[in-house]
Amino acid sequence: MLLLVQLIAVALSEPFEEQEFKAFSNPEDPGNALIWMGIILIFTAIIFIIIKYNKKWLIQAFILIAVASTIYYVFFALFSMFLPEGLSNLLTISLSIALTFVLYKFPEWYVIDIIGVIVGAGASSIFGISLAIIPALVLLILLAVYDYIAVYRTKHMVALAEGVMDLKLPILLVIPKHWRYSFLTDKFDKEEREAFFMGLGDAVMPTILVISANTFVNAGYYTLPLIGAINIPAIGAIIGTLVGFSVLMGFVMKGKPQAGLPFLNGGVILGYIVGSLIAGSPLL
Repeated sequence: MLLLVQLIAVALSEPFEEQEFKAFSNPEDPGNALIWMGIILIFTAIIFIIIKYNKKWLIQAFILIAVASTIYYVFFALFSMFLPEGLSNLLTISLSIALTFVLYKFPEWYVIDIIGVIVGAGASSIFGISLAIIPALVLLILLAVYDYIAVYRTKHMVALAEGVMDLKLPILLVIPKHWRYSFLTDKFDKEEREAFFMGLGDAVMPTILVISANTFVNAGYYTLPLIGAINIPAIGAIIGTLVGFSVLMGFVMKGKPQAGLPFLNGGVILGYIVGSLIAGSPLL
């Protein structure tokens, strides 16, 4: 699923650029990374306040709206490539509402995962084309440090994940340990977990650098079926992400919650560096 998010994000980046679906007007500004980091911190604090006052429906409503919006961006960009704008808009709105409704009424693990992959690919592609290499690197380093502190030191990220788990939203990817598993009936027993859970942000954040490298670095492009043009630094970043994920899983299998971003962001950055050196392109 991690690889799928990255490949779909690469495929979406060109249609998104054509539609100018960008989060920041100036991709070269390193301040964009600080703005996003600030938004993440504020949003985290707001979620804790909502959980404290037992108003989780607010979180659910916000996430469902965000999901519907991201699905809209994804399918509108795709449909606009071969359909008139009016028809694209109609199909996109219908599909966004339908998928969000299915998610709300039947949030089984495979529904969560399918929509999570779509949303993760869309979000990472939008931010990837909105952040040039330097801002993307700054953001990934800051997030890796923050994730380390939040999981191993303050441990508030673990508490946050457990606090919103019962909302059954595509803010995570669910990997069952057996086919009989149901996310709908899971009581989330800490002692007998029947599935692995990975925050969707752990798929989105490293993918941002993959898209940024493919968008802002001009070096050694290959064309892949259905995916489109992808360059060597981006390929290196994808491989680096998977290497970092493999190392991460070695710790996860020991049975304790782990901070994903230090491994994943570290892997994607090293992979990008190796890919850039192979391609002979500047790192920054």
